Amino acid sequence: MKTKTIALTIILTMGITISQFVGTKNYFHPEFNENKNSNGMAFAYPPGVGILGKSTSCLSCHINNGSWSDESNNIIDIIDKDTKKSLKQTDGSFQIEVKRFEAKTVLTVIGRKVDDKLEMPYRNAWLYIDPKTIQTNSLSKFAPGWECNLQMACRVVGDKLDGFENATITSLPMTIRPLDAAQNSELSLQVMLTKGESQKGNAKEGMKGNYFEKRVMLKVVD
Repeated sequence: MKTKTIALTIILTMGITISQFVGTKNYFHPEFNENKNSNGMAFAYPPGVGILGKSTSCLSCHINNGSWSDESNNIIDIIDKDTKKSLKQTDGSFQIEVKRFEAKTVLTVIGRKVDDKLEMPYRNAWLYIDPKTIQTNSLSKFAPGWECNLQMACRVVGDKLDGFENATITSLPMTIRPLDAAQNSELSLQVMLTKGESQKGNAKEGMKGNYFEKRVMLKVVD
C-alpha cells in the first residue's frame, strides 16, 4: 500500500510539472509563437533574423529609440586580427579578402566613444547574414560556401583593445574560410547598441536601442 501511495504521488507531481511547462508562454519575440519545442515554449535567442524566423532585421521585434543615433561617436568596425588594420572602405562598407581554403580571423568591434553627456550602451548585439538566405530553408544563413565560427553575438561592453582606449566597446574574433563552392558575396552586418531589458512578450518595451546596418563584402582570392 505504501509503495502504491509513493508511486501515485510521483506520477501526480510529474503531471503537474508537465502541465505547467505546456501551458507556459515564454515568448520573448511574438513572431516565435509557431516555433515551439516539445514543452510548448519558444526561444527567441539567438536572433530571429533569418535563423529562427523570417524577419529581415532586428527592427522586426525591437524599436529604434536609443540615444546613440549619431554615428559620428559610434564605433562599428571590422579589424584584421593579424595586421590590426581596419577593413573599412571609403564608402563605409567593409571588404574581407581571403584565400580559398585558408582561414582568416577578424575582430568585430562595436561601441561608442566616451561622451559624458549621454548614458553609454550597456550591451551590443550583432549579426552577419546573407540577405538572400533569409527566406530559404538553409540551416546556414551565412554566405553559401563559406565557413564561419561566430556569425552572431550579444555581449556586455567592457572589452579592451589597442586604439580604442577612449571608448566603451565589445570586441570578439570571427574566423571565416572560403571552401570549394565559395564565391564573392555580400553580407549585411546588423548591429544594435542597447541598454536595459526587453519585456517578455513585447520586445519593443523596456529596452533602449539603436539599429545600424553595414555592407560587408567577402572576396575569394584564388
